[in-house]
Amino acid sequence: MGSELGLTADSKSELDTSAVSIFWVAFGCIWTAIIVAGASYLIVNRNTPTIRIRGLWLSLSAVAFLHLYAWSVQFGLLIGALMPGDIEFWIMGTYLPCGIALFHASNSRFLHVAKLQKKFIHHDGHNVAVPPVQAKRGLLAKFRRLDYTAKTVWLVSIAMVVQIFLTVLMYLISRKWHSSWGIPGTEVTGTIMEQRAEQGRGWEWWPSVAWQFFWSWVFAPYILWQSRNIHDTQGWRTQTIGCAIVMLPATPMWLIGLYVDGMAPVNAVWLPPQWIVLSIFFIEIFTVLLPCWEVLRASTLRQETLDAIAQWERRNKVAPLESKSMASGSTFIGSIMSGWKSMNGSVKTNSSSDSILTMSALEHVLERNPIPLLEFSALREFSGENIAFLISIAQWKSSIPAAVRDGSVDGNTKDSVRDCFNNALHIYAEFISVRHAEFPVNISHQDLRKLENIFEKPTRILYGEKRDSDVITPFEGADYNMEPASPTYSSGSEKAMNVSASAIKERVHYWGEIPADFGAAVFDESEESIKYLVLTNTWPKFIRNHRTSIGSVETLEAGNGIVEMADLHNEK
Repeated sequence: MGSELGLTADSKSELDTSAVSIFWVAFGCIWTAIIVAGASYLIVNRNTPTIRIRGLWLSLSAVAFLHLYAWSVQFGLLIGALMPGDIEFWIMGTYLPCGIALFHASNSRFLHVAKLQKKFIHHDGHNVAVPPVQAKRGLLAKFRRLDYTAKTVWLVSIAMVVQIFLTVLMYLISRKWHSSWGIPGTEVTGTIMEQRAEQGRGWEWWPSVAWQFFWSWVFAPYILWQSRNIHDTQGWRTQTIGCAIVMLPATPMWLIGLYVDGMAPVNAVWLPPQWIVLSIFFIEIFTVLLPCWEVLRASTLRQETLDAIAQWERRNKVAPLESKSMASGSTFIGSIMSGWKSMNGSVKTNSSSDSILTMSALEHVLERNPIPLLEFSALREFSGENIAFLISIAQWKSSIPAAVRDGSVDGNTKDSVRDCFNNALHIYAEFISVRHAEFPVNISHQDLRKLENIFEKPTRILYGEKRDSDVITPFEGADYNMEPASPTYSSGSEKAMNVSASAIKERVHYWGEIPADFGAAVFDESEESIKYLVLTNTWPKFIRNHRTSIGSVETLEAGNGIVEMADLHNEK
């Protein structure tokens, strides 16, 4: 039989400087450098849409724990004979289960975010008012009112505490590593190396085995099954599937390496825990390197879009667009209403296709029928808040009274102006506020501060002090509650606390003083910022998807018709 670090009764208490041992040490150093570089790249690009939604710090914490365990195993052949017998027991009983727990907590966000994004495809009907009720008291009620991230952290923390407790308990009751206390009969005898070999296996390791089995064979397949109908463009589903599959053989192969005598030749060059390390390497590929590739791909796609727009603008200055029939544009719009095939290939364009990627084409689709683009962004891009925000702004602008447009407010128009402000206030709370929005849109710090100066005080009066949030990473700690929250009233105040923006919209209105800076152009900068974000991220992916669906030639020809119709519409 084998042991955790490959020790046998014939092993010598010295460094193993064999070629195999040196190879694994060198490989571990190179791999560590790659993962550190990848993690650093993700941190630098943490504000990109692909990374911003993932919960980066939770996943990197998981990778750190798992990599520390993998690092100790990679050095196992080299220094295993010199390490104290209980070191690897503590490493496997703490770093490994804690890392796996954090990883699955991070990866489960995939299902949660995908579920929440579905609400945007029912944007017109998800604001459901509920009557105020007295909040329940007690620890369980407080736990249920926590946001998703806080709940996950608490559950994972409890699980890690239980695992560490079991590790300490196994260490205390077994005499394998100490002969002065513990259960009689659990000690090991023989030479020093015979004792060390026996310390590397046994029932004391069972809590870690059970933990591994639960995450690999119960929780991971459950996540895999739940994500079967999700087809995102972020690489998140690929990560979930890949990690769930690679973790399945880790624990069985580890047990086979420890307890099957025929594995002795393999254990001499490949330690039993390296089967677990192999799955960790794949987890790091899917969790660190795959998102790096997604960021690079998104950057390339964005640059191709900008180049295509610049090329179209240069060509349009030389040769104005020829007259096209409305039918061609209608054909393209019709094509947008159907077809959801896989997105393959590049967005590289030719002289007849650049116009599809312009702002005019995007604005035309947003004006005529934005629902397919909204569904695509919510179900596949997980950025439905951007399109829903643009739709809400367009609806709000269409209802702005003349008094707001002209800045001429009197007693007769005061009520309509207040209604207009309340509608704008709900847009701010639902899509912009980092304290109340479930998915705050990604606008510049300057634009955010400008809107906060206008809307934040009325929002806090209307919605209460919901939560504090970091404007750099607003999704960390965001309240991802699917059900409209009920307000909690304190004994000393009538202020509603923890009320979701979607639940309060039709229930109450703000009756305080309207800020002087409020006007019809209050959202213009934010709207343009989000349009540009959609144009350079979601829109080219959406176009590429439909090119694949209905054929590029017809789509490109019709695309020119879209731009012409948009230009004619703007001239009116």
